[in-house]
Amino acid sequence: MNARRSFLRSTCRHCLGLASMLGLPAMAENLTEGGTLKVPPRFARPATDTDEGGLWALVDREEARIRRSPLAIRDEPLKKYLTDLTCGLADGHCPDIRVHIVRIPQFNASMAPNGMMLVWSGLLLRAENEAQLAAVLGHEMGHYLEKHSVEQLRTAKDRAVLATLVGMIGGVASTIGQIGIIASMFAFSREHETRADRLGMKLMQQAGYDGRQAAQVWENLLGELKVTGGDDVGHRSAMFATHPPAGNRRDDLLKLAGEKGGSLNAAEYRKAIAPLRFDWIGDEIKRGQYEESLILFDRMLARDKEDVEVLYARGEVYRLREEKDDMAKALDDLTRATMVIKAPAEAFRSLGLVHKARSDKASAVPAFEKYLEMTPDAPDASLIKTYIAEMKA
Repeated sequence: MNARRSFLRSTCRHCLGLASMLGLPAMAENLTEGGTLKVPPRFARPATDTDEGGLWALVDREEARIRRSPLAIRDEPLKKYLTDLTCGLADGHCPDIRVHIVRIPQFNASMAPNGMMLVWSGLLLRAENEAQLAAVLGHEMGHYLEKHSVEQLRTAKDRAVLATLVGMIGGVASTIGQIGIIASMFAFSREHETRADRLGMKLMQQAGYDGRQAAQVWENLLGELKVTGGDDVGHRSAMFATHPPAGNRRDDLLKLAGEKGGSLNAAEYRKAIAPLRFDWIGDEIKRGQYEESLILFDRMLARDKEDVEVLYARGEVYRLREEKDDMAKALDDLTRATMVIKAPAEAFRSLGLVHKARSDKASAVPAFEKYLEMTPDAPDASLIKTYIAEMKA
């Protein structure tokens, strides 16, 4: 499982998803007379007896499988929120777009040529406001509107390989590793990424968002990677191989954004993801990439130092990592978390485990008892009761 998570971390974090695997006929330069990118009119569905029509049919079938996947998030208010946001960026293409949310903790979103937008929970956890999410979704829509993926398909000589590729797309739960492997073979070129950045910026600013947040998304993600990949990860990482150099991209995005400003909609975004956010935080902890998670949680606490869910999460990561001084850091975070009225039950469990590891029975028992009081039917209730009995003996 850890090897799988490590692989996913290196291959599935940017637009290496569905949109880079499938394509439609190449477009013209798609420029206005002034040289700026323009949004094309809605696409007509290709005839079923054409190669393109066959591809669409395959993607439609895989989309149906995604709908049935156990990783599909079926929260209707969140889906409506994301659909409305995406439609606000779509510039006339809204009727053709369907948004699907999947519970996968990596940073990713992608768009298939039939209008299927796939958004991963890891992206939703990391976005700090609606404008940042709009930057990512606008970028993916840029690839969709320009039909970039067809150029990747044209480089593939073996059509049987393409058929296998298409058939693998939908099984998110069982084939996500394979998707990452093959998607990395069809990564967009730097030119495509740059053009998608430009069109994505146009879309988000048209919708009224602060375009400068696009650069912030990139900066935040790079910060997570640097902690394990080093300061030059932007040049060495496979994730950045087909993108402009990380620093250049940040500067280019800021230049594209200008000083126009715009909305962030941070409060609206927090409200939209609040019901599912704690589950996604738990998924991030289980990912096992502790150094990266700590960068993420530090950034979240810098915005709100009393965020009880993140205080618990950071404390739990310290507890699990067990490096020098980690137990003391875990004790501090978890103690602070459990002093908040709305502290999650898991914080008391983790605090009890920290006290137990430090042989502080007098402090561990009440923490465990509080956990059981809050969640009497917890899956590990019997184990916690055993700990309490042993420490009281």
